[in-house]
Amino acid sequence: MHGVNLLALDTSTECCSVALLHGDALIERSELAPRRHAELVLPMAEALLAEAGLQRARLDGIAVGRGPGAFTGVRLGVSVAQGLAFALGRPVAAISSLAALAMQAPRDANATLAVIDARMGEIYAGAFAFDADGTLRALDGERVVRAQDLRVPHSPGWNVIGSGWDAYREALLARLPAPPRWAEGARYPQARDVARLALPQFEAGHVLPPERALPVYLRDKVALTVAEREAGSR
Repeated sequence: MHGVNLLALDTSTECCSVALLHGDALIERSELAPRRHAELVLPMAEALLAEAGLQRARLDGIAVGRGPGAFTGVRLGVSVAQGLAFALGRPVAAISSLAALAMQAPRDANATLAVIDARMGEIYAGAFAFDADGTLRALDGERVVRAQDLRVPHSPGWNVIGSGWDAYREALLARLPAPPRWAEGARYPQARDVARLALPQFEAGHVLPPERALPVYLRDKVALTVAEREAGSR
């Protein structure tokens, strides 16, 4: 697919991010705005379309960070993507928010551990590596787990990225074979990387009708009970 026009978004974390892949150009809007995603995401998309001089009808598809992440944020992002895709009659590429996060790590020989703070003492985690051509490859399955219980695939060196690093640094250090060679906690999934990961899927035709683009939460439980909160504070 040459000159694809692709609108991408990710609202799975505190960051509200929208990007437009327009031919060879990639433009974006991103703001750290907890609890404001619903008011920001569509105006951001309209601003990008206006900047590119592109009508919605010329979009070839929608890409969305499908989670894992904050329950309401993931649900919002997928709902917006489905709504846009239904209205336009276009397909959707649903992209792992952990994979999008890992795209910001150095492209070196180290494996990358992407970790998002899942609250309640847990993290969303996934391990990735970049192939020689820069393609991101998953090394294991995504999961939600207590940081102190995390198991990682074998790798001599690790990069670590995401809010889980700042929240559970000591526990994660204990689970790695050695201190990470590079680590950055103040990073969130970005729509530009959702777009980059989605482009090969569109080119290969590996896309979904809107109703099949579903969120991934990794856990059904989104709040501790009173008893669990009290037990955790003892």
